[in-house]
Amino acid sequence: MDEVINYFLLVHRKVYLHLSICSNIEVMEMVEVCKVYEEHLENITKAKEKLPDKEKILDIADFFDALGNPTRLTILFALLGDELCTCDLSHITGLSVSAISHQLRILKDRKIITYRKDGKNVYYRLSDEHITRILKRALEHMEEE
Repeated sequence: MDEVINYFLLVHRKVYLHLSICSNIEVMEMVEVCKVYEEHLENITKAKEKLPDKEKILDIADFFDALGNPTRLTILFALLGDELCTCDLSHITGLSVSAISHQLRILKDRKIITYRKDGKNVYYRLSDEHITRILKRALEHMEEE
């Protein structure tokens, strides 16, 4: 079985090199992988012990999925340090109040934002300092050179 895997990796590399050298097609560069398939059981065991349970992983994936949308990120960055009503968020994003409401529901369901009612207005804010830190950290990371 190892020979089959190693052969596949070798053939895949040769096809990639041929495409990138002999054609005008822009080929995405592959990431580096092991040249020989070999499992390191001690490392695997340690890594598996650190993994959260499957349900927690799904929750975290949903959390990051909510952050993976440009409109929702715009809303979240607008809420950094401030609370804004749905009308304000509608103006900032250029979306209808109905469209903003849909995005806010997704963020609220994932406990990323919270809200308060004030008469006829509903004001949203980031749910806690953890969310603020995640957003600031992401921005710092993207601004690194």
